[in-house]
Order: sequence, then C-alpha cells, then structure tokens
Amino acid sequence: MDDTAERILRDSKTIAVVGLSRHPAKSAHSVPAAMQAAGFRVIPVNPTADELLGERVYRSLSDIPDAVDMVNVFRPSAETPAVAREAVRIGAKALWLQQGIASAEARRIAEEAGLDYVENQCMAVVRAITGITK
Repeated sequence: MDDTAERILRDSKTIAVVGLSRHPAKSAHSVPAAMQAAGFRVIPVNPTADELLGERVYRSLSDIPDAVDMVNVFRPSAETPAVAREAVRIGAKALWLQQGIASAEARRIAEEAGLDYVENQCMAVVRAITGITK
C-alpha cells in the first residue's frame, strides 16, 4: 500500500465502479459491496444490468449525472486506457485499477490530466488496513 492509495480513500466519497459484476461471488461485486458497507457511495457502471447493490446502473461513466470522486476499474488491463480517458472527461479526481490490473498508458493518461492513480491494488484491502469509513 502507498500513501496515494490511502489519500484517495480519505478524499473520496463517491466511487464509480466500471465492471461491477452482478455475480456476488466475484470480487468485482464483493469489493464494491464492501466499500458501500463502509459508507462510500458506489455507482455501478455495467452495460448489461439495471440495478446492482441497490443503485441504478449506468452504461458508461459519461452517463452518470452526479459528480464522481474516483473511478474504480474491474476490467481487463487492455480496456483501461479508454476508461482513463472517460474518467478524465467526467472530471474524476482519481483512477484506481484493481488488483491484477495495470496499464502504463492508463497511468499516463490519468497523471497527465492531474488524476491520482493507483493500480494493481485491492481497494477493499487498503480500506480495511487503514480503517477508513465514511
């Protein structure tokens, strides 16, 4: 864990989760559920669901009408540069790629636009270690 990860969690309240899964056994569902249980607002982004975790699901980041502090990504590394560009467009303050996901191009896009960036770390683990709740 690094200081950036902890700072992002302290500074964020609203998390848009790209790739939030409808399957409770997958980490792409259980991790956002844990963040929601810790008091974060989780906004699901998934092209094939209408409601997840009791929240309306959006097809893309650009469809979300509310301000988003952080974009959390549960998609293959190859898809993350496009997500990074969209995170920049919607004015997110941070981009977080989950454990096992990394992209030099996504990092460059995010950091050049001034977003904080974390990759290859589980948000729920960092939250648990730091004890951060909302």
